[in-house]
Amino acid sequence: MTTTPAPLAAPAEAPRKSRKNNPEKTRENILQAAISEFVQQGLAGARVDAIAERTQTSKRMIYYYFNSKEQLYVEVLEKLYGDIRSTESNLHLAELEPRQGIRRLIEFTFDHHDRNVDFVRIVCNENMHHGEYVKQSAAIRSMNKTVLTALDEILQRGAAEGVFRQGLTALDVHLLISSFCFYRVSNRHTFGEIFQVDFEDKALKDKHREMICESVLRYLQA
Repeated sequence: MTTTPAPLAAPAEAPRKSRKNNPEKTRENILQAAISEFVQQGLAGARVDAIAERTQTSKRMIYYYFNSKEQLYVEVLEKLYGDIRSTESNLHLAELEPRQGIRRLIEFTFDHHDRNVDFVRIVCNENMHHGEYVKQSAAIRSMNKTVLTALDEILQRGAAEGVFRQGLTALDVHLLISSFCFYRVSNRHTFGEIFQVDFEDKALKDKHREMICESVLRYLQA
Protein backbone atom coordinates (compact mmCIF):
# COMPACT_ATOMS: atom_id res chain seq x y z
CA MET A 1 0.00 0.00 0.00
CA THR A 2 1.40 3.34 -1.02
CA THR A 3 0.97 6.25 1.34
CA THR A 4 0.95 9.84 0.11
CA PRO A 5 3.50 11.89 1.99
CA ALA A 6 2.04 14.71 4.01
CA PRO A 7 2.65 18.12 2.43
CA LEU A 8 5.59 20.00 3.81
CA ALA A 9 4.68 22.82 6.15
CA ALA A 10 5.23 26.26 4.62
CA PRO A 11 8.29 27.96 6.04
CA ALA A 12 7.50 30.55 8.65
CA GLU A 13 7.48 34.04 7.16
CA ALA A 14 10.36 36.14 8.38
CA PRO A 15 9.09 38.95 10.54
CA ARG A 16 9.19 42.30 8.79
CA LYS A 17 11.12 45.06 10.37
CA SER A 18 8.81 47.78 11.45
CA ARG A 19 9.88 51.15 10.13
CA LYS A 20 8.24 54.26 11.42
CA ASN A 21 7.28 56.68 8.71
CA ASN A 22 8.30 60.13 9.93
CA PRO A 23 8.34 62.49 6.97
CA GLU A 24 9.08 65.57 9.10
CA LYS A 25 12.14 63.91 10.60
CA THR A 26 13.29 62.80 7.16
CA ARG A 27 12.92 66.33 5.77
CA GLU A 28 14.80 67.78 8.74
CA ASN A 29 17.66 65.30 8.31
CA ILE A 30 17.92 66.14 4.62
CA LEU A 31 17.90 69.88 5.37
CA GLN A 32 20.67 69.53 7.96
CA ALA A 33 22.81 67.50 5.56
CA ALA A 34 22.12 69.99 2.78
CA ILE A 35 23.28 72.88 4.96
CA SER A 36 26.65 71.19 5.42
CA GLU A 37 26.94 70.38 1.72
CA PHE A 38 26.00 73.89 0.55
CA VAL A 39 28.34 75.50 3.08
CA GLN A 40 31.27 73.37 1.96
CA GLN A 41 30.63 73.28 -1.79
CA GLY A 42 28.35 76.20 -2.60
CA LEU A 43 25.22 75.78 -4.67
CA ALA A 44 27.03 75.01 -7.92
CA GLY A 45 29.39 72.45 -6.38
CA ALA A 46 26.89 70.76 -4.06
CA ARG A 47 25.83 67.25 -5.13
CA VAL A 48 22.51 65.62 -4.33
CA ASP A 49 24.40 62.29 -4.26
CA ALA A 50 26.53 63.61 -1.40
CA ILE A 51 23.49 64.82 0.52
CA ALA A 52 21.85 61.41 0.04
CA GLU A 53 24.99 59.72 1.35
CA ARG A 54 25.09 61.98 4.40
CA THR A 55 21.50 61.03 5.28
CA GLN A 56 21.76 57.37 4.21
CA THR A 57 18.82 57.88 1.90
CA SER A 58 18.38 58.09 -1.88
CA LYS A 59 18.37 60.86 -4.47
CA ARG A 60 14.85 59.76 -5.31
CA MET A 61 13.76 60.43 -1.72
CA ILE A 62 15.36 63.88 -1.77
CA TYR A 63 13.63 64.78 -5.03
CA TYR A 64 10.37 63.44 -3.60
CA TYR A 65 10.56 65.97 -0.78
CA PHE A 66 12.23 68.90 -2.54
CA ASN A 67 11.78 68.44 -6.33
CA SER A 68 15.24 69.81 -7.23
CA LYS A 69 18.60 70.84 -5.79
CA GLU A 70 17.65 74.48 -6.25
CA GLN A 71 14.40 74.06 -4.33
CA LEU A 72 16.31 72.31 -1.56
CA TYR A 73 18.68 75.28 -1.43
CA VAL A 74 15.73 77.71 -1.14
CA GLU A 75 14.32 75.69 1.74
CA VAL A 76 17.73 75.69 3.44
CA LEU A 77 17.65 79.50 3.25
CA GLU A 78 14.13 79.52 4.67
CA LYS A 79 15.18 77.27 7.53
CA LEU A 80 18.22 79.34 8.47
CA TYR A 81 16.37 82.65 8.37
CA GLY A 82 13.43 81.05 10.13
CA ASP A 83 15.63 79.82 12.98
CA ILE A 84 16.92 83.29 13.83
CA ARG A 85 13.55 84.98 13.44
CA SER A 86 11.65 82.40 15.52
CA THR A 87 14.20 82.68 18.33
CA GLU A 88 13.96 86.48 18.25
CA SER A 89 10.23 86.18 18.81
CA ASN A 90 10.94 84.46 22.14
CA LEU A 91 13.01 87.37 23.48
CA HIS A 92 9.86 89.17 24.73
CA LEU A 93 11.30 92.52 23.72
CA ALA A 94 7.99 94.35 24.16
CA GLU A 95 8.07 93.54 27.87
CA LEU A 96 11.43 95.25 28.40
CA GLU A 97 12.37 98.87 28.97
CA PRO A 98 13.44 100.25 25.53
CA ARG A 99 17.18 100.37 26.22
CA GLN A 100 17.10 96.90 27.74
CA GLY A 101 15.12 95.63 24.74
CA ILE A 102 17.70 96.99 22.29
CA ARG A 103 20.54 95.53 24.31
CA ARG A 104 18.91 92.09 24.44
CA LEU A 105 18.32 92.13 20.68
CA ILE A 106 21.93 93.14 19.98
CA GLU A 107 23.35 90.50 22.32
CA PHE A 108 21.16 87.84 20.75
CA THR A 109 22.18 88.86 17.21
CA PHE A 110 25.85 88.90 18.16
CA ASP A 111 25.68 85.47 19.80
CA HIS A 112 23.60 83.91 17.04
CA HIS A 113 26.02 84.97 14.31
CA ASP A 114 29.01 83.92 16.39
CA ARG A 115 27.58 80.45 17.05
CA ASN A 116 26.02 79.85 13.63
CA VAL A 117 28.83 80.22 11.15
CA ASP A 118 26.90 78.12 8.61
CA PHE A 119 24.20 80.79 8.50
CA VAL A 120 26.77 83.47 7.71
CA ARG A 121 28.43 81.36 5.01
CA ILE A 122 25.15 80.49 3.31
CA VAL A 123 24.13 84.16 3.28
CA CYS A 124 27.52 85.09 1.80
CA ASN A 125 26.98 82.43 -0.86
CA GLU A 126 23.51 83.76 -1.65
CA ASN A 127 24.91 87.26 -2.07
CA MET A 128 27.29 85.85 -4.68
CA HIS A 129 24.11 84.79 -6.52
CA HIS A 130 22.77 88.37 -6.15
CA GLY A 131 19.94 87.13 -3.93
CA GLU A 132 18.48 85.11 -6.80
CA TYR A 133 17.06 82.38 -4.57
CA VAL A 134 15.91 84.66 -1.76
CA LYS A 135 13.82 86.39 -4.42
CA GLN A 136 12.01 83.10 -5.02
CA SER A 137 10.81 82.84 -1.41
CA ALA A 138 7.92 84.95 -0.21
CA ALA A 139 8.33 83.19 3.15
CA ILE A 140 11.78 84.71 3.72
CA ARG A 141 10.53 88.24 3.05
CA SER A 142 7.52 87.68 5.28
CA MET A 143 9.38 86.17 8.24
CA ASN A 144 12.04 88.88 8.20
CA LYS A 145 9.43 91.59 8.70
CA THR A 146 9.04 90.43 12.29
CA VAL A 147 12.39 91.84 13.41
CA LEU A 148 11.52 95.23 11.90
CA THR A 149 8.12 95.20 13.61
CA ALA A 150 9.71 94.42 16.98
CA LEU A 151 12.42 97.05 16.49
CA ASP A 152 9.93 99.69 15.42
CA GLU A 153 7.86 99.09 18.55
CA ILE A 154 10.91 99.53 20.78
CA LEU A 155 12.08 102.66 18.97
CA GLN A 156 8.65 104.27 19.18
CA ARG A 157 8.34 103.50 22.88
CA GLY A 158 11.84 104.83 23.47
CA ALA A 159 11.09 108.04 21.59
CA ALA A 160 7.81 108.50 23.49
CA GLU A 161 9.65 108.06 26.80
CA GLY A 162 12.39 110.48 25.76
CA VAL A 163 15.24 107.97 25.91
CA PHE A 164 15.61 107.61 22.11
CA ARG A 165 15.69 110.41 19.57
CA GLN A 166 12.93 110.95 17.07
CA GLY A 167 13.08 109.93 13.43
CA LEU A 168 14.82 106.57 13.82
CA THR A 169 13.85 103.80 11.39
CA ALA A 170 13.83 100.12 12.26
CA LEU A 171 15.52 99.15 8.99
CA ASP A 172 18.48 101.47 9.59
CA VAL A 173 18.96 100.21 13.15
CA HIS A 174 18.66 96.59 12.02
CA LEU A 175 21.31 97.21 9.35
CA LEU A 176 23.60 98.87 11.90
CA ILE A 177 23.36 95.93 14.32
CA SER A 178 23.61 93.22 11.67
CA SER A 179 26.56 94.77 9.85
CA PHE A 180 28.93 94.50 12.81
CA CYS A 181 27.70 91.12 14.02
CA PHE A 182 27.84 89.64 10.52
CA TYR A 183 31.15 91.15 9.38
CA ARG A 184 33.18 89.93 12.32
CA VAL A 185 32.16 86.36 11.41
CA SER A 186 32.14 86.57 7.60
CA ASN A 187 35.57 88.25 7.46
CA ARG A 188 37.21 86.79 10.52
CA HIS A 189 39.78 84.78 8.57
CA THR A 190 41.03 87.61 6.34
CA PHE A 191 40.68 90.36 8.96
CA GLY A 192 42.14 88.10 11.63
CA GLU A 193 45.16 87.17 9.53
CA ILE A 194 45.88 90.69 8.29
CA PHE A 195 45.67 92.25 11.74
CA GLN A 196 46.62 89.15 13.75
CA VAL A 197 43.35 89.04 15.67
CA ASP A 198 41.93 85.88 17.23
CA PHE A 199 38.16 86.21 16.95
CA GLU A 200 37.71 83.05 19.01
CA ASP A 201 39.28 84.70 22.06
CA LYS A 202 36.54 84.99 24.70
CA ALA A 203 37.80 88.27 26.13
CA LEU A 204 37.74 89.81 22.65
CA LYS A 205 34.24 88.47 22.00
CA ASP A 206 33.01 90.01 25.24
CA LYS A 207 34.66 93.30 24.32
CA HIS A 208 33.10 93.34 20.85
CA ARG A 209 29.70 92.37 22.22
CA GLU A 210 29.73 95.29 24.63
CA MET A 211 31.18 97.63 22.00
CA ILE A 212 28.32 97.12 19.55
CA CYS A 213 25.75 97.46 22.34
CA GLU A 214 27.24 100.73 23.52
CA SER A 215 27.67 102.07 19.98
CA VAL A 216 24.06 101.44 18.99
CA LEU A 217 22.63 102.77 22.25
CA ARG A 218 24.69 105.97 21.93
CA TYR A 219 23.42 106.38 18.37
CA LEU A 220 19.81 105.97 19.53
CA GLN A 221 19.93 108.15 22.63
CA ALA A 222 17.94 111.37 22.74
